[in-house]
Amino acid sequence: MGEERTRYKLVLGYGTCGIAAGANAVKTALEEAVEKGSYDVDLDIAGCMGYCFKEPIIEVTDRERDYSVVYGDLDAKKVLQVLEEHILNGRVIEEWVVRKSDDPSFGEGDFLANQHRIVLRNCGRINPESIDEYIAVGGYQAARKALTQMTSEEVIDEVSKSGLRGRGGAGFPTGTKWGFARKARGEEKYLVCNADEGDPGAFMDRSVLEGDPHSVIEGMIIAGYAIGAKQGYIYCRAEYPLALKRLEIAIDHLHQRGYLGKGIFGTDWDFDIKIKKGAGAFVCGEETALMASIEGRRGMPNPRPPFPANEGLWRKPTNINNVETLAAVPWIISHGGDKYAELGTEKSKGTKVFCLAGKVRRSGLAEVPMGYTLRQVIFDVGGGVREGKEFKAVQMGGPSGGCLPAELLDTPVDYEAITATGAIMGSGGMIVADSSTCMVDLARYFLSFTQEESCGKCVPCRIGTKRMLEILTRICEGKGVPEDMEKLQTLAADIKAASLCALGGTAPNPVLTTLKYFRNEYEDHILRHKCTAGVCPALITLFINEETCTGCGACLKVCPTGAISGEKKEPHKIDPELCIRCKLCLSRCPTESIWAE
Repeated sequence: MGEERTRYKLVLGYGTCGIAAGANAVKTALEEAVEKGSYDVDLDIAGCMGYCFKEPIIEVTDRERDYSVVYGDLDAKKVLQVLEEHILNGRVIEEWVVRKSDDPSFGEGDFLANQHRIVLRNCGRINPESIDEYIAVGGYQAARKALTQMTSEEVIDEVSKSGLRGRGGAGFPTGTKWGFARKARGEEKYLVCNADEGDPGAFMDRSVLEGDPHSVIEGMIIAGYAIGAKQGYIYCRAEYPLALKRLEIAIDHLHQRGYLGKGIFGTDWDFDIKIKKGAGAFVCGEETALMASIEGRRGMPNPRPPFPANEGLWRKPTNINNVETLAAVPWIISHGGDKYAELGTEKSKGTKVFCLAGKVRRSGLAEVPMGYTLRQVIFDVGGGVREGKEFKAVQMGGPSGGCLPAELLDTPVDYEAITATGAIMGSGGMIVADSSTCMVDLARYFLSFTQEESCGKCVPCRIGTKRMLEILTRICEGKGVPEDMEKLQTLAADIKAASLCALGGTAPNPVLTTLKYFRNEYEDHILRHKCTAGVCPALITLFINEETCTGCGACLKVCPTGAISGEKKEPHKIDPELCIRCKLCLSRCPTESIWAE
């Protein structure tokens, strides 16, 4: 887009979330209008700004006043009005404003005000397809410092001092991991960036790669130098086309600058990166399965030891870190490990990126210091649940995580505290459930995901998760028996103890935590044949409130069995004998006069 210095700069959020919400049409409208008109603007793009709940987004910066406004919920017509009102007439359209730079309390401003961005420091601020914009904000200074002013041991010491732990879920100390790989025997070593993000409701890695690919690559350069690896791989699933495109652009620019390849940054150190596209198997997030996939074999886990640090890719020493871990490394080298360690708790240092999804009011990316409570993340940053509903639970750690109830909202977000609840930190997904969520059905959904994604290599995972899923399905269909709850717990214990990899070892977590914290809902389903959340079709009855029903006929039109009757502008009724409880009527009712119980 434009390069000439103008008074105003308009930056369009152009990540996958923005594009899905209509950013392509907004981009086209902006470009056509600016080309035809006399607007004193410079157009640019950025990755996700974090406000996924308000996409499409543009940020308008007045360079003369050093002032910016973020507009949300835009479309092709609205952006033209922004150009006319804001750019030509200098009038801010306040009803569309998400955030003002001079008033953090305005609109949704506290979404960012309650965050501390290190990994996301450049996301939404720079054009991810421009290496010059990354360099302008200090990019590659950390890599240059590491390669020209520090020994490999000093780099590892600095990362160890920071207390950075692996952000892929396991939380293993990064400096220690690098030290193992550094000391491993062999001249040929490999570095792998694990970008095989597959948790439902998680999009941290994708957003970082789309919004700031250079920070990840710079982290890889530093890590490669630290452990003695001259070849790096980024393993990214093919379902992330925009992330892959921007990675390819970044790597091409780096080769042109001499920042990758032979003698990078004018030193005698060689380092290069290749991209490996994954086919979307969830199990390939496990490091031994991931390495098998890179080698061209079927992605299936292998027993450990040997560990990758000693015998990994092509039986050579290999270090694997995830996207978020690597993106934090340049900041640590630039600012110092001690500065990073000032954030967080005693055992969990720094910040953590979370994806807020589900029934939360502000869905999007949030980065907070470790030690923030679940309440602070979900309510102060995420704005709580939507109006008219009550918070019920948060699913943490992806499909292998756990469901935590309202009474645990004051649990600090760190590895030890979250693990103690029965959940796991995981890669950082947070799916919020409100009073309309059935916890038994939610556990069934997550178990169905892990059961389907099981590679099938080991019997406990392949067969055990299938048996658990059959029991949960039976309970949701109103066919459960009291003994089912004990069976679920017995099966879960066996699967966790005997599975080959972490997929099977953690798959029962959603079931175990819902049994622990929401046992009453299992009892409702089994003993009282009732789904109190009104979700499971076999256990609900649909009703129409005759006092609020306006007789609009919307429900009548979508009912597939003719179970709804009534005259126009007169209250309608549902025949329970004909109703198949598909809930199409409930979703279409404009006055919310239909409910399930």
